[in-house]
Amino acid sequence: MAVQVNRRHRWLLPVLLMAALFSCSPGHEHIAPAIHDEDSLPMMTAHGISNLISDSGIISYKIIAEDWNIYTTEPQKWTFLKGLFLEKFDSTFHVQWFVQSDTAYCHANRIWELRGRVVVLNRQGDLFETEELFWDMDAHEMWNNVFMCITMPANNQQLKGYNFRSDEQMTKYSINNSMGYTPVNEKKEEPAPEINPAATHFQDDYRRPSQADYRRDASQSSAASHNNPQ
Repeated sequence: MAVQVNRRHRWLLPVLLMAALFSCSPGHEHIAPAIHDEDSLPMMTAHGISNLISDSGIISYKIIAEDWNIYTTEPQKWTFLKGLFLEKFDSTFHVQWFVQSDTAYCHANRIWELRGRVVVLNRQGDLFETEELFWDMDAHEMWNNVFMCITMPANNQQLKGYNFRSDEQMTKYSINNSMGYTPVNEKKEEPAPEINPAATHFQDDYRRPSQADYRRDASQSSAASHNNPQ
């Protein structure tokens, strides 16, 4: 069946053909990739934990926390959103230092990020106070770029500054733009009391006789015997 088209409406034919072509093509939906639960929810959540953690088969530290969330995303992540207390052990299982923070994150099980009120106490008794601290377990170093206050009771000293860098034992460290104080012992030695001979007296004016007294008494006795013979 032939279709006759008026010459005045021939321009409509290409438009109709293009419309028919696009109407027959399959549709394409513009949607985002699916969001899986493991992308936003932890794989495991533990409450009220006290756990020993090993590194290369050796117990290296102990963590105490109210909540511990473990995510299986890449890279894996641990979160401690209600605070963390962590003790670091040496090879003889003695505590090298401990840290306490309001919030903590552990990325790929190797890099720790501590935030909030962060307090560290090392074996020497040095106290470190800051609001941010990073710990790289592979590089065996700790650092931050915010304000740090270090109190050293053994030396009666205190340091304050920024850009803190330290070894993993928290014993060899540096700090930039530092300011601090070293209290000076201003206590003066009291002079010894002076003794006034005039104020020194003996009860009943008693003194021990000397050898000269004995010789004088003996000579006086001999003279008396010579002058008064019986």
